[in-house]
Amino acid sequence: MHIKDFTDTANLVVELRLQDLKEAARDGVVTEAQAQSLWQRWSHGAPAHTQPPVQVHAAPAFGFVNVLYYFGGLVAIGAMSLFMTLGFESLGAGALLAIALGYMVACLLVADHFKTRGLRVPAGLLATLAVVLVPLAVWSAQSLAGLWPPGGPEAFSSYHTRIDWRWITLEFATLAAGVVMLWRYRLPFMVMPLALTLWYMSMDVANALLNDHGWEWAFMRDVSLVFGIGTVAMAMWVDVRSRLSKTTEWRQDFAFWLYIFGTLMFWCGLSLRESDSELGKLVYALINLVLVMAGAAIGRRVFTVFGALGVALYLGHLSHEVFKDSLLFPLALTLLGLGVVALGVWWQRHESAIAARLARYVPVGLQPRG
Repeated sequence: MHIKDFTDTANLVVELRLQDLKEAARDGVVTEAQAQSLWQRWSHGAPAHTQPPVQVHAAPAFGFVNVLYYFGGLVAIGAMSLFMTLGFESLGAGALLAIALGYMVACLLVADHFKTRGLRVPAGLLATLAVVLVPLAVWSAQSLAGLWPPGGPEAFSSYHTRIDWRWITLEFATLAAGVVMLWRYRLPFMVMPLALTLWYMSMDVANALLNDHGWEWAFMRDVSLVFGIGTVAMAMWVDVRSRLSKTTEWRQDFAFWLYIFGTLMFWCGLSLRESDSELGKLVYALINLVLVMAGAAIGRRVFTVFGALGVALYLGHLSHEVFKDSLLFPLALTLLGLGVVALGVWWQRHESAIAARLARYVPVGLQPRG
């Protein structure tokens, strides 16, 4: 539930959970009866002027200003990562190291300035840009010191396009620096480059285990699946810690990007597994159905989206097998599509009730944010 605090000219939008009121009652701030009464009053749309002022951080919203923030921030991040050119690298490792460190210091200083003024979105973007610059700084330092392993990419521009075990040092450095800066600034968007780095690392670790010889698709796929499971497990741990945190800063959604990339790695690794067994395909569908239910139970729609896509793929397989070379095949696909749409309509109407029922079976720390 979101409550607007009109006592401040910034017109803050805050997030209040039933769990917050329960914790306040447990701490003796209010009684349990008062907590229930407050929740009933606020959740049924009581006038804003009757609500007590709450000093918490503003929730991000996709207004015009925030769109400008993210657009400008992502352009700057892309300029120092995806769009790094060979011409820029021709300046030499020493110049690149100086540029990377200079940019990092400048970004962190501006991030500090923005954060002290309460501008958390631009502060998070600038701090994230500083994290993104870590691989460039480490690569430049290794190249300058003659420590870059031979036989691999000679240009940093290949970092985002080529799988190679030599990038692992850059990835470990990025994770370490990112965790330190995340602890320093406590801004959720900073988790994005860490989750992306874990995705890169899954591929580069597979390349290292293959001893840089050839390309074994099945092995790369399975390593991605394992990394996906590990990343999702890490996301759940972070999620529990943030939801049960006693401080407002750490109660933000730091697990979002870990869930996104972890689910992507796991689901792609799972879906790319080939099986001639109908039993194997049924198990695949059941796993995806569990994802749908898990997404509803813990309030993570990324699970539901990927799980629903997996179930749809299995239903499409059944339609193709049952109506193969039949005039009824287009009809079967049409009915399948309409059935998925009908399921979506039904789910939307009953999503809250389904989530509340399923939430009873998960730990308190993973229950959906109210």
